[in-house]
Amino acid sequence: MTLTLTLAATSTVPLAGAPVAVIPAHHLMTFLLQLGLLLGLATALGRLAVRFGLPTLLGELCAGILIGPSLLANVAPDLFAWLLPQDPARFHLIDAVGQLGVLLLVGMTGMHLDAGFLRRQGRTAAWISGAGLLVPLGLGVAAGFLVPAGLVADGTDPTVFALFLGVALSVSAIPVIAKILTEMRLLHRDIGQLVLSTAVIDDVAGWFLLSVVSALATAGARTGQAAATAVALLAVFVLAALLLGRRVVTRVLRLADRGRGNRPLIAAVTVMFLLSAAVTHALGFEAILGAFVCGALVGSSPDLKVARLAPLQTFVGAVLAPIFFATAGLRMDLTELSDPVVLTAGLLILVIAVAGKFAGAYLGARVARRTRWEALALGAGLNSRGVIEVIIAMVGLRLGVLTTASYTVIVLVAVVTSMMAPPLLRFAASRIAPTEEEAVREEFFDALETPDLQIPDRPLMAAAKEA
Repeated sequence: MTLTLTLAATSTVPLAGAPVAVIPAHHLMTFLLQLGLLLGLATALGRLAVRFGLPTLLGELCAGILIGPSLLANVAPDLFAWLLPQDPARFHLIDAVGQLGVLLLVGMTGMHLDAGFLRRQGRTAAWISGAGLLVPLGLGVAAGFLVPAGLVADGTDPTVFALFLGVALSVSAIPVIAKILTEMRLLHRDIGQLVLSTAVIDDVAGWFLLSVVSALATAGARTGQAAATAVALLAVFVLAALLLGRRVVTRVLRLADRGRGNRPLIAAVTVMFLLSAAVTHALGFEAILGAFVCGALVGSSPDLKVARLAPLQTFVGAVLAPIFFATAGLRMDLTELSDPVVLTAGLLILVIAVAGKFAGAYLGARVARRTRWEALALGAGLNSRGVIEVIIAMVGLRLGVLTTASYTVIVLVAVVTSMMAPPLLRFAASRIAPTEEEAVREEFFDALETPDLQIPDRPLMAAAKEA
């Protein structure tokens, strides 16, 4: 039997199957206005931020802040309710575009990871990530037991809240760090690679700790069993990526290379990013972890024609990533900071977050016998929490661990630390001598930005070996 669906209250669409809801015309118009307004504001404010020596990320976040509950909801509440309806089904449309942006951004970031450099610097990265994770984690847990009761959601175990705050303060943001390093043209530098590699280790550990704390916050969860399952699944995924994933990626790239132009390759790489993200999400980890691992496999493949992915890099950087960062700003409500208790607690937590992460990374770098300038750069770079901390804060809201006030404080830490990183990183990196291997990486990465650049299409590690 043929069923019909109403479209925009006037049109009907026959379907031979179960009825599927079609987005109404008014909802579609609102969605298009949201996308256009967010992208336009994010682009304009991002360029303005760059003119003042600030990261583009700050301007993109401000786009969401301006038309979100922090400003527009108070200045023009009726317009805010019409433009950004709080109906989850409608708000999730803009969220979905943002999630696509961050997954592709993280996947492209993974392509910039020099796996050979990470292996050679494994001991150094372990020291830095270990200290950079444990010091802020411990300070965050201690602070969690001392915060005002108003920041802890009703019915939440204080220990669970303290552990959650510790996890939130211990992570770094791979997308933000990658964006900052790219804009500052430091991603090809050894120090940029070390910052990125250490952030990867930090985030894998951070997501694991988050899963444990989430299990504690869930009634009846068996924490020990959940932790053991998470470790086992992560090990299986990493092993499968190394043994099977590399072969799959190589085969797909070879098939895509037979097509004409760049489109088959861009489509194939995008599909692999998304499917890998779906796998890690299904396993209980964050989807960005799968996208990053897949990007690392793609970037190390000998069959990659890197210059042909420049259009994808451009589209993600110019369109999808700004929309994602703008949607992150929509979640912020700075009016919560008008409460002196919340503001004071927020400032103290910010100081603890900055001091803990910087001290941990700096100490780990010095133990690993890095120079003080490299240690300073690592402390500055890893202090960027960005949207990863926002995501963790949203998890806390969903689990009922955080109040709106504590959520706002954690997001404040994410924004301020992302602002602080570039000037300190630029200052320290300018005092670190470049190496010959960095020139090879710069040639490789430039191909992503300049498709007409005439350089050999060869994998990064092969080029590094030749150098």
